[in-house]
Parts: sequence; structure tokens; C-alpha cells
Amino acid sequence: QTQLVESGGGSVQAGGSLRLACAASEYTRSAYCMAWLRQPPGKLREGVAGLCHGGSIEHYADSVKGRFTISQDTTQDTLYLQMNNLKPEDTAMYYCAAQTIYGADWTRPDYWGRGTQVTVSS
Repeated sequence: QTQLVESGGGSVQAGGSLRLACAASEYTRSAYCMAWLRQPPGKLREGVAGLCHGGSIEHYADSVKGRFTISQDTTQDTLYLQMNNLKPEDTAMYYCAAQTIYGADWTRPDYWGRGTQVTVSS
């Protein structure tokens, strides 16, 4: 199975920034959507941002809109998530994901990586 490998997580103070990256093999070219999901402590995994239909459609959770930006480099097969003005409630394990079924919900991908931890302190 093709791998999705996240990097760039870490611990930051509130108001800081992080840039996550995902080595996505061929998924940036073949998947209907690429996405970032996260799972806060004690909560269910939720969609953060999605990039679909060749990068022409962007989705963001209301809680991150205006602060996070999703992008991809198909030449490098890499997905990115730029996170600015981080808040303590952004603390979570962040997962890179691919959704390969056309028209399906980007928040319910069929492939995802092992995750990278983001911790935001006040």
C-alpha cells in the first residue's frame, strides 16, 4: 500500500505558526481529495482542510478558516498545511489523508498516515 508520511509537527506557544508536510507518493495526482484531519485528546478525528478535484476546490473547518492554508505540489507529491495563529484548541494529532472515491466526503478518507503531533500551549 502506498504510504502517506507526515512531518513538521511540534510544540509551539499560542499565536505561533507551523507548517506540516506530507510525502504522499502518487496520491496528489491520483486522489479525488487530499486532506488534513486531526484528533484532539479525548475526541473523534475531524476534518481540518481538504483539497479536491485537481486542487480547484478547497475546504476548511470553520474553526481554522482564515488561519490554516492547504496546498499541494504535484511535482514533488507533497501536501502542505500552513498553520498560523495557533490556539491551544488546535492541539491534536494531525493526519495526512487521501480520498480516492470521486464525490465522496473529504472528511472520510480511505487512506491516511500515522500522524504528526501538534501541541499548542497558552
